[in-house]
Amino acid sequence: MKKIILVIIIFAFTGAAASIGYYFIFPDVSRLKKENPKKTSFMEYREKEWQQQGKNIKIKQIWTPLNRISPYLIKAVLIAEDDKFWRHEGFDFEAIQKAIERDIKEKKFKFGGSTISQQLAKNLYLTPSKNPVRKLKEAILTWRLEKNLSKKRILEIYLNVAEWGEGIFGVESASRHYFGKPASELTAEEASRLAAVLPNPRKYNPAAPSSYVQNRSRHIYNIMVKRGIVVEDDYYDGKSGSE
Repeated sequence: MKKIILVIIIFAFTGAAASIGYYFIFPDVSRLKKENPKKTSFMEYREKEWQQQGKNIKIKQIWTPLNRISPYLIKAVLIAEDDKFWRHEGFDFEAIQKAIERDIKEKKFKFGGSTISQQLAKNLYLTPSKNPVRKLKEAILTWRLEKNLSKKRILEIYLNVAEWGEGIFGVESASRHYFGKPASELTAEEASRLAAVLPNPRKYNPAAPSSYVQNRSRHIYNIMVKRGIVVEDDYYDGKSGSE
């Protein structure tokens, strides 16, 4: 019996190692230098989820180059999701350490602290599962993305594939859906609200913000003001469509 258990463990370990090792070679992330991803693994995951739930939802995505996205949106997303993006090499180890400490304290495996590069690796090639093997695959893919792509390209792809609501992917679709305008015309306030909902875009609506979204977007907006990205106007209540 012990021998059988040992064999099972060996096979399980070998299988996991082979599964992880696969991501050191495949997929070919270098293609993303010039080729835009058509459908991500995360989109396919959502489609299967909708099918199981009997929902007739279609993916809405409009690809737009980085230079046609409002600078306010770019700054707001970086502030909200990965403030060290331009300085790190794919991982924010301080944020990861804090996330691990929080998980240990809460006795739950959430393992947050993900950078934009890590989020992109997950969205492109993996699933939302939080198990350790998936996190190892994510780490390998993140390292490869950072090695093969420029920071601007990573950011461009992320902003075009990130989920911003039920069936809404990418900032162009999100901007048109919530504010009726192209992403290039987003104001600082609208940008801060779009950035505020990224942690849970299916729960929160940037166009009809809850108190959570109002508070978080105001915090993002205030940081933009402090950094001189935007000059604060006299009016901001988290509800208006203009600055």
